[in-house]
Amino acid sequence: MHFLKATRREFTVEFGRFIDQADGAAQSEQLFDLLSDFALIFDCPWTAYGLLASDQKVLKPVRRNPAVMLNYPDEWQERYFEKGYDKIDPIIKTGRQRAGAFRWSEVYNDTSTTEDERRVFDEAAAFGLRSGISIPLHGPDGSFAIMSFAQSWDREFQNKTITYLQLAASHFHLKVTKFANSSGSEEAPNLSPREIECILWTARGKTSWEIGQIIGISVNTVNFHIKNAKQKLDTSSRMLAAIKALNLGIIEL
Repeated sequence: MHFLKATRREFTVEFGRFIDQADGAAQSEQLFDLLSDFALIFDCPWTAYGLLASDQKVLKPVRRNPAVMLNYPDEWQERYFEKGYDKIDPIIKTGRQRAGAFRWSEVYNDTSTTEDERRVFDEAAAFGLRSGISIPLHGPDGSFAIMSFAQSWDREFQNKTITYLQLAASHFHLKVTKFANSSGSEEAPNLSPREIECILWTARGKTSWEIGQIIGISVNTVNFHIKNAKQKLDTSSRMLAAIKALNLGIIEL
């Protein structure tokens, strides 16, 4: 299925297939392969995931840190760590300050980005990573992970692409975290019908304004229900809440 010819329904079907396959994955590496395959639907051959402690400032090479998984070109990985770009990577810096996904072009063009930081993007492009997005994944305990998807040509990511990749990244992150801290099955919290409705539309990529229009309530009321759902699901973002609700069977796409 080529990205330009795919419909929203086809994307939803593929996302559902990814969720089903991911739920059957037995280890993180298998899960990463499934995520990488899903990203190819959106013409993203390059995927990277890094889990950092709350006080950790740089990503370590994959051979030293099993919490880093990526399929970037070997030559770029070697160059990245050889030049010490892990210490100045603007993606990590920006990710710590953001709650949602962002395009690399946004960071590159930001006036606060230094020339040294822009060089990271310029050299990545020389190795084939010419455009990308990154998705911050903040944990309630202060932990931080970041997921990146890159394309091999200059083309801005469409909003619907970002929505699906962000959902997939959040699901991956929750599964990896569960592998690391497995402690038996989790009981689903008791969400109200309105909270379930708001989280369901969130999982479908709708904004608070759009949800309000769909179900006939104000934006503030939508945000109130989503906030309550986040607290009950013990998640730090609405996307993580949506994915967790999917995992626990509270909602279905």
